[in-house]
Amino acid sequence: MPGITREEVAHLARLARLELKDEEVDHFASQLDDIIGAVARVSEVADQDVPPTSHPLPLTNVMRADEVRPSLTPEQALSGAPAQEKQRFKVPQILGED
Repeated sequence: MPGITREEVAHLARLARLELKDEEVDHFASQLDDIIGAVARVSEVADQDVPPTSHPLPLTNVMRADEVRPSLTPEQALSGAPAQEKQRFKVPQILGED
């Protein structure tokens, strides 16, 4: 498999609107070539019995189910607020909008 060229790196940089110096183009070309080589080696090892994965361990959702539980009343939550309006914290305006 041929390596990535300076011209390809420069083209990708233009597409990404990155301004790279000549030495950066050379450096990234070398790095990207190493990355492509590493991916190719992994592809060689992968067998028909090995399913494609995005993570080495199975992931499960760690979020708890939404449940209504006892909590503060609006009055209790706002009791220490310096200012409140319509059962909400009132804060200084910062964007200059009405």
